[in-house]
Amino acid sequence: MLTIKPYVGTMMSPFVSPTSRLPRWLLAAVGVAAVGAIPLAALLAQGGGASSFTVLETGRGYGSLQEAVDAIGDREGTVIIAPGNWSECAVQSEGVVHFRAAEAGKALLGGQACEGKAALVLRGRGATVDGLVFADLAVDDGNGAGIRLEQGPLRVSQSWFRDSQQGILTANGVDSELVVDKSTFTRLGTCENSAGCAHSIYAGDYGTVTVTRSRFEQGTGGHYLKSRASRAVVEDSSFDDSQGRATNYLIDLPNGGTGSIRGNWFVQGRDKENWSTMIAVGAEGANYSSNGLVIAGNEARLVPGLSRNPAFVADWTGDDIVMRDNQLGSGIRAFEKR
Repeated sequence: MLTIKPYVGTMMSPFVSPTSRLPRWLLAAVGVAAVGAIPLAALLAQGGGASSFTVLETGRGYGSLQEAVDAIGDREGTVIIAPGNWSECAVQSEGVVHFRAAEAGKALLGGQACEGKAALVLRGRGATVDGLVFADLAVDDGNGAGIRLEQGPLRVSQSWFRDSQQGILTANGVDSELVVDKSTFTRLGTCENSAGCAHSIYAGDYGTVTVTRSRFEQGTGGHYLKSRASRAVVEDSSFDDSQGRATNYLIDLPNGGTGSIRGNWFVQGRDKENWSTMIAVGAEGANYSSNGLVIAGNEARLVPGLSRNPAFVADWTGDDIVMRDNQLGSGIRAFEKR
């Protein structure tokens, strides 16, 4: 079991080396190796003042993110985003687009939400996002997100979502897939708007949702991870609610579902709207069976000095959930049937 320990100090650079653990659809789709030999610095220099957003395959620079996405059209291509704080957003309506920071953690999309939704609105044939920062995104209905995923598979890696209403929000897409790896979600979530609660990640009925080696921290409302998908895999990640404000569940699977919650580190903080459980299964109706859902090898505790008795897992489904080898701190009950 890999136990994720709390980070020390302020989390200012949550970016790590690239992972080789890519989903099959991405390995089949990406095909950027041939152009990867072109130095990014050289590409960014080719377009002069218009090279903030460069299409890797052509080397051509564009003055806006939307222009670069439109240049790819229905093909597959990569947009390299130069270092800087960009008040930019884009809508992908077709093709497969790979959004990549020239330097991980140095390219920020902030303050600008396309269609009143998000910095990136994705409804093409697929997308990847690597090394970007999304910040300060808010819209009138309370669902302002770094990424609004409306169609197609998406892989996000080495990215940071912070100080917004939501990090990632998806539509429904039962045959699709969301994968998040090595990413951080900071100061996200709210329950103060007409559209209901927003969360750090809010996945609709999106087939499979996979979150690995990622960090959730300092939530400002709602849940840290909410997924209505039929299958959820959450592994080797940390949910640090010690500085959360008015938060709810750490993981919410409101419609049940299978998969695994394994090898994660959880801490529940003091300032909660709902502290009764850390992980909720089927609280809004069991649309999917949770038979065989594995919750194993996790570590959970309360912040020091806090005295309360939450359940680690609360289940509304009555299904056969597999629980084993979870290390629970003082006051935490392993399981509660509701």
